[in-house]
Amino acid sequence: MDEITVFPSFGRKPRDSGVQHVSAKWYWLAAVIIIPALGCGSGTVDPSPGIHQTKNPLVAQYTIAVPHKGSTAWAEFGPDASYGRQTLTTTPTASDGQSVSIFVAGMKPSTKYHMRAHVTWQGGEWIDQDQVFITGALPTSSSGGPVVPVMSVSGTAGNSASPGIELLDLEDPPNTYTLSVLATDLNGNVIWYYDIGAGNVASPVKILPNGNVIMAIGPSSSVIREIDLAGDTIRELSAGTLSQELQSLGHNVNLNGFHHDIAILPNGHLIVLANLYQAYTNLPGYPGTTNVLGDVLIDLDPNWNPVWYWSTFDHLDVNRHLMGFPDWTHSNTIVYDPRDGNLLLSIRHQSWVIKINYQNGGGNGDIMWRLGEDGDFTLTPNDPSQWFYGQHFPAIVSQNGSNTTLSVMDNGNVRVVDSSGDACTAFNRANADCYSRAVTFQIDENAKTASVLWQDKPGGLFSWWGGDTLVLPNKDIEFDLCAPFGYQIGSEIMEVTPDAVPQLVWELDVSGVAAYRGYRVPSLYPGVAWQN
Repeated sequence: MDEITVFPSFGRKPRDSGVQHVSAKWYWLAAVIIIPALGCGSGTVDPSPGIHQTKNPLVAQYTIAVPHKGSTAWAEFGPDASYGRQTLTTTPTASDGQSVSIFVAGMKPSTKYHMRAHVTWQGGEWIDQDQVFITGALPTSSSGGPVVPVMSVSGTAGNSASPGIELLDLEDPPNTYTLSVLATDLNGNVIWYYDIGAGNVASPVKILPNGNVIMAIGPSSSVIREIDLAGDTIRELSAGTLSQELQSLGHNVNLNGFHHDIAILPNGHLIVLANLYQAYTNLPGYPGTTNVLGDVLIDLDPNWNPVWYWSTFDHLDVNRHLMGFPDWTHSNTIVYDPRDGNLLLSIRHQSWVIKINYQNGGGNGDIMWRLGEDGDFTLTPNDPSQWFYGQHFPAIVSQNGSNTTLSVMDNGNVRVVDSSGDACTAFNRANADCYSRAVTFQIDENAKTASVLWQDKPGGLFSWWGGDTLVLPNKDIEFDLCAPFGYQIGSEIMEVTPDAVPQLVWELDVSGVAAYRGYRVPSLYPGVAWQN
């Protein structure tokens, strides 16, 4: 078999990317590597690799001039030359010699890492020599950056946590500039972050199929923003611009802002959640004019153009308000149902999860059912206290025919807890009978029946806002108690077994800031799973 001699570049300095460079050390290994031609003929191939720092001190940019059209590249990295983690694979190149960049992310601050790139083309492969990269430090408040939240991890001996990392969406306490968009390993070490700036909230934070991150950011300027892992903005859409585009389509709306969630659909569309005010006169119990805040859903095509619109004002009774009125609906989660192409919407201030006729953009928007107290389902056994109240983050666990298993963070707001009819609220949360729970429901959409399959209400804690519940690949359940009463400010994120009496497997405690969402993802790269 022929051999190809590859001459890596010696002592090359990082190419100027136009971003701010953070102090780091550079190591280049001088070597001549002999690799098989692997069917691509003989000759000299020089991919000219280079690694340099991005504006995110925890992210490296690995740049390679790939030799052939149709080449793909990825990198493996880790604390030593056994690596252990890998990145997303790039899309095939369009021409010979095209330069591609790989963002290497998922590294702890101020730590030495080894990494090497792999390039593959039809009939051939090139593997770079081992390279060394040293990450920078986290921002500090003394240098004008955000405060890094204090986090600690605990667990139970003999129990193994489900693999992956934690993606956190934190909310600043008043008058505090906190690092609020971040990912940690399962030891609580920050391995990626994005600085959204003081006074802002990002909700949600999700990883896109292309490897970028999308979030809704406000309140100073409500925008949907897509960034790469280095933190550079790829594109952005403001609520004002989308309002104008909707008006051109015949929807006379002025969006107040984006909030809480974005659903990423298999066809590349996004369903974004926004709200707006609508004035009503002399509502029962509300004389005069009341500006009611309700929610809308907008379907954006892959170019972020609006193609479908749905409003709570067109489909729900404005006189049904359980909490927070005139913040009437306060929805927080959108779920795409792959079985029929319709949407689930969690409406916190109605204590309902509703199903909307979306049909992949062809639906008429009718409400197909309402799940929750006074909805369309019969709960078995018929105990109203077992419904969810003021809920967050419903997620589809499994589906079989008309049956769906749904996990929910049941916050417990407005749950009636005693014979006097007292309900739990933010103002009486010291009531010993108030509690929150992670819960899974079995629902039959045809029979309109529902039952509780599993629940955990640890210590009777009452977390009156935020949070999530998610069934992990190993069947454990992870949930976030965002604001448990009794904590000054802080959150508990727990992984527990699915037993009738759940056992704690892993816990992340966040101090000084509330984790609106905190949940396990396989890695920072879609389709790539990292082991612990």
